[in-house]
Amino acid sequence: MDAIADPAVETVVIMSAAQVGKTEILLNVLGYYIDYDPAPVLMVLPTLELAEAFSKDRLSPMLRDCPTLRGKTGIAKGRDSKSTILHRVFAGGHITMAGANSPASLASRPIRILLADEVDRFPESAGPEGDPLFLAEKRTTTFWNRKKIFVSTPTIQGVSRIEAAFETSTKERWCVACPACGEYQPLTWGQLHFDDMTHECRSCRHRAGEFVWKGRPGAWVAENPEAASRGFHLNEMVSPWVRWDAMVAAFRKAKALGNEGLKTWINTSLGETWEETGEHLDMSSLEDHRTLYPAGADLPYGVAVLTAGVDVQDDRLEVEIVGWGPGKESWGIEYRAFLGDPDGDDVWERLDAFLQAPRSYEDGVQIGISCVCIDSGGHKTDAVYRFTKPREPRGVFAIKGEGGTGKPLVGRVTRTNRARAALFLLGVDSGKETIFSRMKLPEPGPGYCHWPLNVDRGYDEMYFRGLTSERRVLRVHRGERRYEWVKRAGARNEPLDCRNYAMAALEILNPDLESLAKRRVEMGQRFEALRQGKLVPQKAVRRVISRGIG
Repeated sequence: MDAIADPAVETVVIMSAAQVGKTEILLNVLGYYIDYDPAPVLMVLPTLELAEAFSKDRLSPMLRDCPTLRGKTGIAKGRDSKSTILHRVFAGGHITMAGANSPASLASRPIRILLADEVDRFPESAGPEGDPLFLAEKRTTTFWNRKKIFVSTPTIQGVSRIEAAFETSTKERWCVACPACGEYQPLTWGQLHFDDMTHECRSCRHRAGEFVWKGRPGAWVAENPEAASRGFHLNEMVSPWVRWDAMVAAFRKAKALGNEGLKTWINTSLGETWEETGEHLDMSSLEDHRTLYPAGADLPYGVAVLTAGVDVQDDRLEVEIVGWGPGKESWGIEYRAFLGDPDGDDVWERLDAFLQAPRSYEDGVQIGISCVCIDSGGHKTDAVYRFTKPREPRGVFAIKGEGGTGKPLVGRVTRTNRARAALFLLGVDSGKETIFSRMKLPEPGPGYCHWPLNVDRGYDEMYFRGLTSERRVLRVHRGERRYEWVKRAGARNEPLDCRNYAMAALEILNPDLESLAKRRVEMGQRFEALRQGKLVPQKAVRRVISRGIG
């Protein structure tokens, strides 16, 4: 906050863990410019919805409850009011809140102060207008005393916006004096001992507990003091709200989830980028993921919920049914292609019959598909809408994929099309990252992917060639580093797309997989006991269960 108030500093970068006070800093900055140095201010958040939530839940209470600020901005209501939820007017300036996903909210009026929160979650492009952060920065051009403040938890190394800005800054880290030798140093995860929760000095090797270190004098130490912009890094180890033992517990839980969990933990707890170690998978690496499913049954016992993803081509529909268990462990159930022109009815009728057919466990109990996502982004959009709209009560939805870093797998749902059908926007790059991370997991458990050895389920060489058809490469576009998914020459990627859509269907459904799986296991145990003659069924259920045995 001192750096932001320094007339000699134009740009301030904060790369940090989550929940260490970043939003409070931004609120204090807004209060400063309302009360002490009035100016036109633009605050940009990843989406317009988040901007509205920030205004209602964080900014409004501050303006209402802080005596110094009370009454200085207009009330965001009333026909004659100059203030709205996203635009607060005060003497000498205003605060405009915008979403990085909305080109219109980034346009028009010039601003002197730019606050950009969670920049690594910004979309790659604000519609056809280009990079949203670049658009916002351009609006400060006419002010000689402009300020630009960029704040975020980081994401992936080489792609992270906040990392790129931090690397060209002063790179300051909060350092505390060693209790023994007095050397100033940052608190780092590598120097923490789990056995007794002590932090070891990097110089004299003295070890002391959490409250000793946190009670020592501290200072910002710059790695690159000559840089024009000020950059600050904070991890969760210095947070007054998080204990080290809680961090260790969260780390162990994240580690159990594999790369996917560790990535989130490193980003949000250490405030560091995640380094991708492998950008491509070949078919041979998935051989260990293939097992024989129970003979005469559609579903392994671990499956609690079924979803499906459908890819639409000009001459066929391709579909995969995926089973899901606790921790989003997955089982490929069946992969099929239905040949035919999607502009006609026949191919859709065959798909509908396939999707409605119940699938059975070994004990005869049957379940159906709970949610289906069908791609509408090609040349057959109207045909997809005609199919999905009347089937929405069954959980059959149209989707449209959007590429780009930082977009959530399942975004907003709209009905702005001519058919008024529900359309979910999917961040397909985010989904592909998740799929590849899960396919790298070595042991069954949360996130692990199973496929059948059974040859009649459609999981042949062509399927696995398509599943591994893309690779993730680092590209530089107009000076900006970003990862892109590139398809191998001549490869077909429909299996990867279908798996992505089936995973999105699970996110839309958002079931309690743990509870459903527990009930499924109990039913399986009951079936086994019945088969071995160890249990006599109650009269009301004897007839139903006997069908499974018979």
